[in-house]
Amino acid sequence: MADLCERASRISSGTVSLVGAGPGDPGLLTVRALELIRNANVVLHDHLVTREILAECKPGARRIDIGKVGHGPQANQTAIEQLLISLARAGRCVVRLKGGDPLLFGRGAEEAMALRRADVPFEIVPGVSSALAAPAYAGISLTARGIASTVAIMSGHCASTGAAPTSVPSADTIVVLMGVANAVAVRDRLIASGRRGDTAAAVIEWGTCAQQRVAVGTLATLPEVLARGGLHAPAVIVIGDVVGRRAMMDWRSDSGDTILSRSRLNAVQQPGAKT
Repeated sequence: MADLCERASRISSGTVSLVGAGPGDPGLLTVRALELIRNANVVLHDHLVTREILAECKPGARRIDIGKVGHGPQANQTAIEQLLISLARAGRCVVRLKGGDPLLFGRGAEEAMALRRADVPFEIVPGVSSALAAPAYAGISLTARGIASTVAIMSGHCASTGAAPTSVPSADTIVVLMGVANAVAVRDRLIASGRRGDTAAAVIEWGTCAQQRVAVGTLATLPEVLARGGLHAPAVIVIGDVVGRRAMMDWRSDSGDTILSRSRLNAVQQPGAKT
């Protein structure tokens, strides 16, 4: 099948790819994502997309920092959608690069629907979510035979106000994204819903990145775990008995926390390269 960007060059309208950049480690970028980044004319990226990934843009490509970072300065969502549409209508091959997966708390669905209403061709490229990758890089399996068979992923804040969520899910393992600022309220609501305070909990800061840090405690002591470790966003919170198995699965500490990110990217052949 012809590449989306190649098709765009043969028609008056450009295209938009809504691409997941993964959780941070460039080695977890998908092959399709890397292909699109390397061929894009314009890349609109979230604030947390790493420099290593952005370095894969081709020479002359325009890079636009949309500034999507929790509760900080950021572009208006409607303005982002209009920019995607106008760039595509100008014949550009555009990549909208989002941290993690574009459809998991990423507003990718809103952008896809705006593009469809504007009759702009688009594709969606899934990415590895930090909800899965950060625990794995911390030695935490979200499911485990006889321990956890259900997983819930929740946002730690309401999108419109930033306030703590009014309801919490029920599952063996709960993963909280964007929950550091509201950790006290999340803890209180989980306990009020029946979760035991002595349930194991972990906080993973900058998951999958070279500066990753992990702190472990209990649901009841979650705020103290954050404060004691000096942990801040971006961080993933994992709550459940699976956290107790971490000591046996902490592969990164055993390997010195080394990440060979650039060598992994360099191992992916450029389009047309000989093997």
